[in-house]
Amino acid sequence: MTVRIGFKTSPQGVDWSVLDATWAVAADEPVFDSGWLNDHLTDPALDRGGASFEAVTTLAGLAHHLRGRWIGHVVLSNTFRHPALLAKAATTLDHLSGGRFVLGLGAGWHEHEHLDFGIPLPPLGERISRLESAVRVVRALQSPAASGAAGVDLDDPYYPLRGAVDLPSPVEPGGIPIWLGGQGPRGLELAARLADGWVVPSLPFVDVETFGARRAALRRRLDDVGRGDVPFRFAAQVPTGDDAASLTEARSLGRGYAAAGATDLIIGMPARLGPDGLRRLAAEVARPLHDALG
Repeated sequence: MTVRIGFKTSPQGVDWSVLDATWAVAADEPVFDSGWLNDHLTDPALDRGGASFEAVTTLAGLAHHLRGRWIGHVVLSNTFRHPALLAKAATTLDHLSGGRFVLGLGAGWHEHEHLDFGIPLPPLGERISRLESAVRVVRALQSPAASGAAGVDLDDPYYPLRGAVDLPSPVEPGGIPIWLGGQGPRGLELAARLADGWVVPSLPFVDVETFGARRAALRRRLDDVGRGDVPFRFAAQVPTGDDAASLTEARSLGRGYAAAGATDLIIGMPARLGPDGLRRLAAEVARPLHDALG
């Protein structure tokens, strides 16, 4: 499977004009197959507070720069949005991108983002259960039944559906690809049963050895549940900073992830570095990786 290389300029600590200009530059960098954002209400680099644009509307505003290429979030927090609303937003982004939107979804984790805004953050076990329910809701709303007059029903302990109709339908008949970010045994099990891809986080950092071990466990579980022949993406996030040493380390890390089985490398940079930062990322990290990986 070809290794795809994407960039990530997350929407924290940056003016809109800089963020928009950065994605405009990405349109002229064909080495990037995809563009990504994270999903935070504040700045995750801080214990609490900090500037951040909302992720779904931000991506809608940037999508036109990358027509024909993949866009998405790694990953949206399931605690922030009801999955029916999420499904509608995903379908909108799917149409905006011409069927090139990936719905990345995780259980949620940042304590103060929830506490400060009055958003419940259940214990981890319940968050994984809710994540599973959310995936099932999104899948149900993208099914043929949801485009019929009678709608779709779903008996679910958290998000039940009763005659729910979801139109327009996604661009692709099979629905929008869903990548999950769970890292523990239940998260990997959920990805094996219900997802089209799996992504490791940028925070906390996941080293190559850990990525390889989790990927191998997920690959075995895909076989166990009868999905061994289904196309499946394994995405690794490669962080960078603003100095040459971090770019050198990113090249090495990207090669390591690819050798460990990554199908997608998502190279992140501080959004404040702007268009020049993205050009440097393309020249000093993405292109060397593309040439090395073939």
